Amino acid sequence: RVLATYHEQGINIIPISSKQYPFWLKTIYDPPAVLFAKGDMTLLSKGRKIGIVGTRNPTAYGIQVVNHLTKELCRKDWVIVSGLASGIDGMSHAASIKAKGRTIGVIAGGFQHIYPRENLQLADHMAKHHILLSEHPPATKPQKWHFPMRNRIISGLSEGIIVVQGKEKSGSLITADQAMEQGREVFAVPGSLFDPYAGGPIKLIQQGAKAIWSAEDIFEELPERNVQYTEPF
Repeated sequence: RVLATYHEQGINIIPISSKQYPFWLKTIYDPPAVLFAKGDMTLLSKGRKIGIVGTRNPTAYGIQVVNHLTKELCRKDWVIVSGLASGIDGMSHAASIKAKGRTIGVIAGGFQHIYPRENLQLADHMAKHHILLSEHPPATKPQKWHFPMRNRIISGLSEGIIVVQGKEKSGSLITADQAMEQGREVFAVPGSLFDPYAGGPIKLIQQGAKAIWSAEDIFEELPERNVQYTEPF
């Protein structure tokens, strides 16, 4: 009965044993046992994926960077992965839609409790034309601890993570740390020394992340041979 209800709501359940389960996510040390998905299921296996994360309070510079990088990545058919949060995350999804690209939103909690409410319209659009993912059943209300857990899925789905803006202690850096642990590439966009939201990217660069000035820097680090497969050979 529960499965029938999910089906009526357009929700797919993907156990880790399924061929539909994203191969790259399967390779992390703590993959979700089950994914709940709403939208275009082909996006789980189609296209190379890259995550974009950052502060919930971007400056005009951060917004400009997101729009520019996303447009260039979509032009090369990269799928943009992010967390549907306020600020950089939501803007990454919106920018990829505007650029006629594809995007994946990973949410904390379940589909019946989209957070933040300001991105509800964006989430509805993505659930119809792109895809939303969660490791929690639809009725689950988002809890504080769900957000760092969600971040490991964003990085786990992606070949690399781009951090645009963030303070030295922020969710964006948690995602970047998890990406490093998972063996993913981490890219950081430098900012002004006088901007508190430049602290996170500067710290990442000091730790070995690649500073980027354009999408070309990403393409050089992740050349065509890094293709994703739905199943290992």
